[in-house]
Amino acid sequence: MSEVTKKGIDINEKMDIREILSDLESYRPRRRGWTWREKVENLEMGGHIYSDCSKPLKNSIGIPAAVQYFENLDPQPQEVITTEIASGRFEDDIRRMRMAAWHGADHIMVIRTAGQSHYDGLIEGSPQGIGGIPVTRKQVRAQRKALDMIEDEVGRPINYHSYVSGVAGPDIAVMFAEEGVNGAHQDPQYNVLYRNINMVRSFVDAAESKKVMTWADIAQIDGAHNANATARDAWKVMPELMVQHAINSIFSYKVGMKKENICLSTVPPTSAPIPCTKYDLPYAVALRELFSEYKMRAQQNTKYITSSSREASVSHVLNMMISKLTRADIQSTITPDEGRNVPWHIYNIEACDNAKQTLVGLDGLMEMVELKTEGFLPEKVRELKERAVLYFEELLEVGGYYEAVEKGFFIDSGMYPERNGDGIGRKIEGGLGVGTVFERDADYMAPVTAHFGNNNVEQYGGSPEDPAALIDGCTFEKPEKIIFIDELDENDNVYLRMDENEKYRNSNMIKPEMEWLADGTVVLELVLPTTKRVAEFAAIEIAKKMNMVEPEVIHAEVLHPTEGIRVQLKGKIDIDVDIDNLDIPEEHEVMGFEELWDEVEKAPLKVVAGTIGQDEHSVGLREVIDIKHGGIEKFGIDVEYLGTSVPVEKLVDAAIELNADAILASTIISHDDIHYKNMKRIHDLCVEKGIRDKIMIACGGTQVTPEIAVKNGVDAGFGRGTKGAHVATFLVKKRKEMQNEN
Repeated sequence: MSEVTKKGIDINEKMDIREILSDLESYRPRRRGWTWREKVENLEMGGHIYSDCSKPLKNSIGIPAAVQYFENLDPQPQEVITTEIASGRFEDDIRRMRMAAWHGADHIMVIRTAGQSHYDGLIEGSPQGIGGIPVTRKQVRAQRKALDMIEDEVGRPINYHSYVSGVAGPDIAVMFAEEGVNGAHQDPQYNVLYRNINMVRSFVDAAESKKVMTWADIAQIDGAHNANATARDAWKVMPELMVQHAINSIFSYKVGMKKENICLSTVPPTSAPIPCTKYDLPYAVALRELFSEYKMRAQQNTKYITSSSREASVSHVLNMMISKLTRADIQSTITPDEGRNVPWHIYNIEACDNAKQTLVGLDGLMEMVELKTEGFLPEKVRELKERAVLYFEELLEVGGYYEAVEKGFFIDSGMYPERNGDGIGRKIEGGLGVGTVFERDADYMAPVTAHFGNNNVEQYGGSPEDPAALIDGCTFEKPEKIIFIDELDENDNVYLRMDENEKYRNSNMIKPEMEWLADGTVVLELVLPTTKRVAEFAAIEIAKKMNMVEPEVIHAEVLHPTEGIRVQLKGKIDIDVDIDNLDIPEEHEVMGFEELWDEVEKAPLKVVAGTIGQDEHSVGLREVIDIKHGGIEKFGIDVEYLGTSVPVEKLVDAAIELNADAILASTIISHDDIHYKNMKRIHDLCVEKGIRDKIMIACGGTQVTPEIAVKNGVDAGFGRGTKGAHVATFLVKKRKEMQNEN
């Protein structure tokens, strides 16, 4: 165990990726197996009672409203929350894992890398193969090691996940068991239908893989949801989806996997503008009734996703309503940019926040509503289950799964028993890896742990209860026997990638990024008053004139066919900043609502306010004052508002007449430094009238800086972004300071 693991990570410091990569050959995972969240009955947080929430995190970041209004109140739903992170640079994915964990993710799936589905051979240094992903032991070990530290930081176990598929499924299952992977996709039907891997080979491999996963207590997610994403009309494959779930679930159980580790990957079959709840809810209920003993992993619909992040977010929320109305043990958060195929930091985090906000917002829903037991819903549920049972019966009639696949039963666009003849057909004696399954010799021996089938070690004096004892333990018992390979390519490896951006790693130099450290990627959003096609090319030209490199339209949306088109682009800029050279003014202190209210209730505050001089601006001051906008009235402060263009003399005289505690003056106009001259005039008048030592003066405006305001005699200056809480905190603190002085 390296020093960085022992000492953990400092919240206020970036992760040291080089330190994580060091001594990887000695790293050992500290646990194996899946971890569910720890539900807390009637959790009390922030003065509220939650019915469906789990143990809170030690360190986290709530949704924006929680941070701004509720002192970072961040209850955690009872459902495990998934995020998928795989940009192709695992060293940067580690950083995003940390971000996601702080926003509530505890199921980190590393399954998506650009072009992953197109690999048709074994990648050098990779335990995957045809139809799988390039994932190395080094990557898995480094990320699991990093997650050990991240879970200590947030105070909750984090499940690490990837694929067990392709022609090297058993090999990767072994590696995952060795390296502390907690969850994995495993479904031989995925290989058969979508990757055309020979079905006999695929099911034999699956038996071995599932046996290994069972030993390691790895939670399994199936791949049935891919039928939904592939079919011409997704809502027509609901009966087939149930059959696929059934085949993989019972197969896994018969191999020995615990039912609580078998998770159905459920996807609502439709999306708006279709009346999706009429399809999605009956389907979800039917699944839960048929598979009540298994876990449910709910994922949002991606069949009908577009490049609109707003649209994807709404679909996500609608899908999670189905999760709450039925049951989801794991809530996936396929990122809102799925339709763009751009795996960016921000969308991983927004998706986690979407899930957290929705699930917590729907807390206790089933205590208040119940699903109807008569009418459309139960009738549709029964119909779907009947269709699924009939489908299974016909599958058996034609000779079983292999024969049904060969006849094109699956991914047919007809709602069973209707068939349109466009299903995916595979040959029993065809596909990748055909003819590569051989009958074992009678004396075949496998002196390893978690092997599916007969180990045949007795003939050599071994015990079937502990077959690996014959070789003094296999890699499951003796991880020191694992051969760790660092890097195979001297020209393409993590160390060279990190060298390229070393300037920005653990330094004071920063550069915009969306995916990888210092990638220079930025997003530009604009509206152009023309047609959609013209707007897209005009936007690219505008981006080039702004010195963006490789600009590309990622979303275009019609506001009106000719009056306005919304365009979003991505591009790169070669701009960095040395944060040591930034001139950052001191941040205004902000007290909490309850504290401010209590202070004002104990000792009331009276304030006179107005926009001074010849200034007619009122919006900014009213937002600082008005209770509706979270102004100082919200905290019980009594405000006498004099309006705009208030002479300085009138403001001071009103303060004297009303025996005010403070003067708030807004001043926007700044030509000839009139804003600062007026501040000095307020101060001078208060001195002249003998009240300066008894009254607080604060001035604000878009051109006001705290330093120059104080230099001109007032107690505080407030610039852009000032909120009522800032001013209220100043008034309470300053009054205490003045009382202590007197």
